Amino acid sequence: MKSADEQLKILEQGIETLVTRDELKEKLEQKRPLRVKLGADPTAPDLHLGHSVVLRKLRQFQDLGHKAVLIIGDYTALEIERNAKTYFQQAGKILDTSPDKLEIRRNSEWLAKMSFADVLRLASQMTVARILERDTFEQRYEADVPIGVHEFLYPLMQGHDSVMIRADVELGGTDQTFNNLVGRDLQRDAGQEPQIVMILPILEGTDGVEKMSKSKGNYIGLNDSPKDIFGKTMSISDELMWKWYSLLLGKTPAEITTLKDAHPMEVKKALAHTIVAQYDGSEAADEARLDFEKQFSKKQLSEIARVLPVASGEIWIIELIEKAHQFSSRSEIRRLIQGGGVSLDGRRIADEKARVSVHDGMILKIGKLIVVKLAVA
Repeated sequence: MKSADEQLKILEQGIETLVTRDELKEKLEQKRPLRVKLGADPTAPDLHLGHSVVLRKLRQFQDLGHKAVLIIGDYTALEIERNAKTYFQQAGKILDTSPDKLEIRRNSEWLAKMSFADVLRLASQMTVARILERDTFEQRYEADVPIGVHEFLYPLMQGHDSVMIRADVELGGTDQTFNNLVGRDLQRDAGQEPQIVMILPILEGTDGVEKMSKSKGNYIGLNDSPKDIFGKTMSISDELMWKWYSLLLGKTPAEITTLKDAHPMEVKKALAHTIVAQYDGSEAADEARLDFEKQFSKKQLSEIARVLPVASGEIWIIELIEKAHQFSSRSEIRRLIQGGGVSLDGRRIADEKARVSVHDGMILKIGKLIVVKLAVA
């Protein structure tokens, strides 16, 4: 097992919040496998790249000799068991599922056995003032939006899970910070060492704005075809690409700075290839890349174009291309135009001073592989 300092250096990468670093180092110095908790919520059967951020951190713990403990919240959702099988199949693409590395528990094991008196005792460990510190409750309360009393119990239930499995660490996204901290409080009350809370950033979806979500249509599913994973990844903006390199591939700021020296499209293809290879193998990734490039050569552009919002009317061609956020300088754009590498709806734009009228649905092709579909506001 690596030293505590070596492990800490690996585990801190990509973390948004760590409560607390010193406590985690103390636990790592005990040189024993830590129990690392993640609450699994298979209320829907599909996992996407957003879920993979926290799952990959859990895998890091496993690779360092620690044990992942997945808590299935089956007590309040009857459809869980049906979806759990699909969840585990997809999570198994990331996690080490060997018995010595992964423990799966269902919180009905302890919650279903609680009497009403037990629930009251659990509720007595939290004040209303403390529960209202959770931002969603605070915002709803101030906006006079009804809050059910049962909603106050969810953080307590999640915290009680940590007590029951004696968690050393709990992982979660930024939307789980409050619940995870409640686990620390309940463990102290139970005479246990408080768990470390490790919060991972939320991954923005392909639109670069909202968090990745199936309901928002901006997601890439772990069970998507290699072709779809590659194509959807190629549709993201350059700005989002660097964040994906950090959160999905674990690239350091220094490595990303080096990547920025290369052509953005080639770097994006490398990102898409790596993501596909992680879930479907390198051969499938090679095929997806070839298929993507063939699509361009066959001019099947509208299927793979990223949507680019623009204002109606006329615009200088260079300003239009800049909106795609694929180039670092206007001189690079001018060279492309002069070399005949820019077309709008199939019409080549050879004059760098040209002003063009834009319409909804127009296809802008820049260079060999950059294609966007204009969406006029």
